[in-house]
Amino acid sequence: MSLVKISCSRQVFGLLFLVGVCFSATSQENSIIAEDAKPVLIASAYEFTEGPATDKEGNVYFTDQPNDQIIKWSASDNTLEVFLKPSGRSNGLYFDHDGNLIACADEKNELWRIDKQKNITVLVNGFDHKKMNGPNDLWIDSKGGIYLTDPFYKRTWWNHETTEQESERVYYLSPDKKDLRIVADGFVRPNGIIGTPDGKTLYIADIGDKKTYSYTINEDSSLTDKKLFTAMGSDGMTLDNQGNVYLTGDGVTVFNVEGEQIQHIPINQKWTANVTFGGKDKNKLFITAMNSVYLLDMNVTSAY
Repeated sequence: MSLVKISCSRQVFGLLFLVGVCFSATSQENSIIAEDAKPVLIASAYEFTEGPATDKEGNVYFTDQPNDQIIKWSASDNTLEVFLKPSGRSNGLYFDHDGNLIACADEKNELWRIDKQKNITVLVNGFDHKKMNGPNDLWIDSKGGIYLTDPFYKRTWWNHETTEQESERVYYLSPDKKDLRIVADGFVRPNGIIGTPDGKTLYIADIGDKKTYSYTINEDSSLTDKKLFTAMGSDGMTLDNQGNVYLTGDGVTVFNVEGEQIQHIPINQKWTANVTFGGKDKNKLFITAMNSVYLLDMNVTSAY
């Protein structure tokens, strides 16, 4: 009787050991982070980093808003240089399909287009004959239309104390840049925004209400079918090629398409503002946090 028990126990132990080994291997194989990779600090010479955007070569441009500058990180040699200063107190950035850098120029509540020669065109300077609250983050769809969050954060460089717009909304600027319209309202403070490559889903973070929502993008670029994606807000957002959604604040928190948390990446800073994928193969997570920027090697790549 005891021999049978011992034999069975050994079999069970052996089975559990094999399951454990398989689970460990599977977990490593399925990990979105490269094996043994940790966030690597590449610079800490700034005041508050934000708005990273990646060009076609994998270079990342990001903002240091208090110092009124846009910085370029080179994917080829890991160097940093000032791209534009002054920069209109730029915050969120995104590249359009022609390689122009679109910037939420917070100084005068505008949206800018910065071409390759650094010529600036103001695309948006208000809505309904009133100043914007403060364009913060954006995403550009396949047609070239721009989804834009417009929260109100009182800036030290503003003279006004209150907003002219009656609420904090999300707008859509038509591909021809002639029509700006409201596509989502009812937020406490909308902030991070990102859309899926197929143009079917848009994620909007209401950081003021600590929630992130998903919307269906319709053929006319309107938004419907608002759903709670997760009970967490976010400053910035990005997507990987598996459809996972990356939110920021307390480090970087990653959710799968079902809204289930699958990863938390701690960053040794009080606040993590934004995130994107960069590098030649777009498999490096570029993280802006307070006065610093970090890189993390990944097993996944950018969704774009």
